[in-house]
Amino acid sequence: TAENLRAAAEGEHYEWEEMYPSFAQEARAEGFPEIAQVFEAIAVAEKQHERRYLGLLRNVEAGTVFKKDRPVVWRCRNCGYVHTGPEAPEVCPACAHPQAYFELLVENW
Repeated sequence: TAENLRAAAEGEHYEWEEMYPSFAQEARAEGFPEIAQVFEAIAVAEKQHERRYLGLLRNVEAGTVFKKDRPVVWRCRNCGYVHTGPEAPEVCPACAHPQAYFELLVENW
């Protein structure tokens, strides 16, 4: 839900903005610069998590998670069925899983 995504994004924001930087600062002060670098790297990942949650939240609020303004390719995460169209099918015609199992097909090999 939007509320869950908002809460998750807030948690990620706290982690990258405050929690991991303070861990890094403490590690560095205690003479562990390598560990400090690890915490700083984790903060980078947490910032990306926040960005993803906020992007998905925008899609949820706009009603565009499973509906786009142009035809796209949707893939069922359960069976791999692909569908081209502006909306993901309500139910997968191959395995009968609900629309929530569909995602945009991304081929990045």
